[in-house]
Amino acid sequence: MAEKDYPFDFGSEDPTINSSVLTKKRKKVIGLDELLADYYKEKSKVAEKESKRAKGTKRKILHEEQDSKEASLAKLVDECQIQMKEMSGEEENSQWGIHLFQGQKSPPSPVSSLKSCGLLKSFMNNELNSLVKLSSENGDSFIEGLLESGWLSKLVLTCGHVEESIAAWTFNLVLYSSKEKLRTSACDFWCAILSSKKEVIKIDWFPSYSELRKALEVYGFLCLPNTGAANANSSCGGPAQNIRSWIKFVTASCQVRSKWSVFSTSEAEELVEVIICFFLDRQLQGLSVLLYECTQAVISYFTDKEWEASCEKIAKSLACRVPKDLNCIRIVECISGVNDRCKHLRSVVAYQILIGFFDYKAAQNEVLRLLIAISLKDKKCDLFKMYIYLVLTENWLSSKKLLEDNPVLKEMYGLYLRNCSCQISSTDLRSFASKVLGRMHVVRSLVTNPMNFYVNVLWMRILWSFAILFRVASTYCSFILGNLCRPFRSCFAVRIFCLSTSKFIGTWCLPGSSVMAVF
Repeated sequence: MAEKDYPFDFGSEDPTINSSVLTKKRKKVIGLDELLADYYKEKSKVAEKESKRAKGTKRKILHEEQDSKEASLAKLVDECQIQMKEMSGEEENSQWGIHLFQGQKSPPSPVSSLKSCGLLKSFMNNELNSLVKLSSENGDSFIEGLLESGWLSKLVLTCGHVEESIAAWTFNLVLYSSKEKLRTSACDFWCAILSSKKEVIKIDWFPSYSELRKALEVYGFLCLPNTGAANANSSCGGPAQNIRSWIKFVTASCQVRSKWSVFSTSEAEELVEVIICFFLDRQLQGLSVLLYECTQAVISYFTDKEWEASCEKIAKSLACRVPKDLNCIRIVECISGVNDRCKHLRSVVAYQILIGFFDYKAAQNEVLRLLIAISLKDKKCDLFKMYIYLVLTENWLSSKKLLEDNPVLKEMYGLYLRNCSCQISSTDLRSFASKVLGRMHVVRSLVTNPMNFYVNVLWMRILWSFAILFRVASTYCSFILGNLCRPFRSCFAVRIFCLSTSKFIGTWCLPGSSVMAVF
């Protein structure tokens, strides 16, 4: 007990006391190492933060520079887009079209009555009328039924006589009836009467040109003499529904000059002008076929002797009426007949409009000298007018006889085309530059070697047709093969081959479409 409690006994040392002291000392040494490691770690973190901050500022500077470059590039692209929109906008806004009809009037009341019609009286006096019970009160509806069914024209052709009341009544329906079936039937009635091969048909009353002219005034047509010029920006309800029947009646009337001379020479001249002006109204585009047939009929109405003097008068009148924009090109190109009269009229109209740009003071050679003197390289040059000049000159000199009889004119025309091709490049971004260049290449090919040009166009059309057929067939075949042979990988290769080949042929033939569009 005493031995255990003796404090100065160093003979036996407690191992637990010694180990705790050593552990504490060791812990103190490890703590210093950790502090040193932490110090260096913090120092490296600070250096890393500074490097990151420096990199961040560099990135920020780079981003700012990149943003400024992107902003300047975007601004440049926007400016280019604005310029391109302005240039394309000029071409899009430059369109042909004039509102020819405005302010329609109420149609006049019919003058004639069917109560005095001999045909109706013959039906009423017939023994079978006891079954039909026809009277003067329901006579109009009875005749209308005959007209709509086509029996009226058959009865008239059988009798060989058109009464005044029937003629005036049906003609009034042609011009002013609001019922489509009745209007169409009345027009068919007159076409059947006029085109009949029966030699002896007595017509008690025949409509005159004044009646047709009065109908146009009721429709609100603005291009008649002494009625004012048409306004391209005017708002109107469009042409009357009866204009189709009006055109058909004029066509039928002009085709029967051997039987009836319906119009005088001056009236026929005015009709040609009116029909050609109809082509300028976009609302009448659906009647293009009827207008073409009517134009051919009215032009053929003249005798050869009358046509020589009338052609010049018609051309001068049209040149004074049409505005100096794309409408003058439209009015020239709508005279699209292939006979000699149509070609001659188109050439004369184009020439009269062309010299109208120069105040009618230039002769044929003078016009070409003025055109050659224009510098197309000048940025102030109006390429829109140059495009109009080029198209008008092409139509004016489309007659081979005109160039063959005047070799100086032919040489000057070739010089004018060479100037156009040399002074405008394919990279010219001015408005109408591409149109002038494209039109010039087509015209020059026609003038220099027309036979090769037409052969090339024919081959392009043939290849284009084959390309379309091949694309349709390849797409259809690939679809069928894809459904039938889906498990096989070769099916996909077949589809890719068909589609890529058809696409290649279609792309290869695509440049010819712009040339074919000219024709």
